[in-house]
Amino acid sequence: MTTRVTVWNEHRHEQENEAVAEVYPDGIHAVIADALREGGFTVETATLDDPEHGLTEAVLAETDVLTWWGHRAHDEVADEVVERVKEHVLDGMGLLVLHSGHFSKIFRELMGTSCALKWRDAGEKERLWVTDPSHPITDGLPEQFVVPEAEMYGEHFDVPQPERLVFTSWFEGGEVFRSGCCYHRGEGKVFYFRPGHETFPIYYQEEVRQVLRNACEWAAPSDDGPEVYRGNHEPLEELDSTPEGR
Repeated sequence: MTTRVTVWNEHRHEQENEAVAEVYPDGIHAVIADALREGGFTVETATLDDPEHGLTEAVLAETDVLTWWGHRAHDEVADEVVERVKEHVLDGMGLLVLHSGHFSKIFRELMGTSCALKWRDAGEKERLWVTDPSHPITDGLPEQFVVPEAEMYGEHFDVPQPERLVFTSWFEGGEVFRSGCCYHRGEGKVFYFRPGHETFPIYYQEEVRQVLRNACEWAAPSDDGPEVYRGNHEPLEELDSTPEGR
């Protein structure tokens, strides 16, 4: 069965900033969606200004992986939608949080921390190093690749220690950053990927597009593991219910 991905984008910068519109005339979500369709995924898109932000119960029920790009309007995302997304992640839906989505309500809710960091927008070079070459998100990538112009994010990044750290970035100004962080929340997988500032054509870069495809494949629900049961449970072994056996 083909993995179903919903690409969510705030879609405000592209409508209000000419420089961003020149880079992403149809929206960041359109470029990400194209990258994923190239990988054989079934892709739909949704934006902040859609009814219920495009993330209705019906949409999420048909979504295996949700990608999230937001920046200037985090506070406009309705709390009830955040809770809906959270419940689907806990039930097994994958979540890819991209770039400035580190400050989104859903990522902060799932991490339980401020998710704050250092930043600088100077268009400097970023070199991403693969720090876990055994991880499937790194499939088909070189041991390092360069994003020619990027917004700097620097440590300390206030997130829980990643279960797997897939990429570490170095910036021309000297900072480093944990740029590819893997987590499990409930039955769902969460991946944070740093590159993607709106004024630079980062989502057109083939290495970045390969990361997105690999990450969606990794984060998709899997039927490989055992079925999990929770709640009141009958004993597997016979219990001695006599007063002496209590």
